[in-house]
Amino acid sequence: MAKAIHSMVRVLDEARSVAFYKTAFNLGIMDRYEFDGFTLVYLKNDENDFEVELTVNHGQTEPYEHGSGYGHLAVSVEDVDAEHTRFKQSGLTPTDVKEFHRDGALMAKFFFVEDPDGYKIEILQRHGRYT
Repeated sequence: MAKAIHSMVRVLDEARSVAFYKTAFNLGIMDRYEFDGFTLVYLKNDENDFEVELTVNHGQTEPYEHGSGYGHLAVSVEDVDAEHTRFKQSGLTPTDVKEFHRDGALMAKFFFVEDPDGYKIEILQRHGRYT
């Protein structure tokens, strides 16, 4: 059976991205590998095994283009309203909290934030299928 282990994003500024993911999701550096031409930085927290892999291509000076195919990464939290407040107080500029209802019941409560390279991340209330 396959197991999801990480999602990779290319970033322009390693320190800025590491600081964002630490502030937003309490992800810390688990491993860092420097190679000729690029560096891989693996971030995670104690709550799960899934990691965010930052790829820093040495010499890259222009922001990356995401194209029309990239959507978002999603994480779930116990209290989406409290996290939204914390994100705002941390200067992370989250979108407004939204709710989706289906058949008269709450399906999802969420907001989005963008990392320093413009990757969208959805923060969902742990509820229903999003636990």
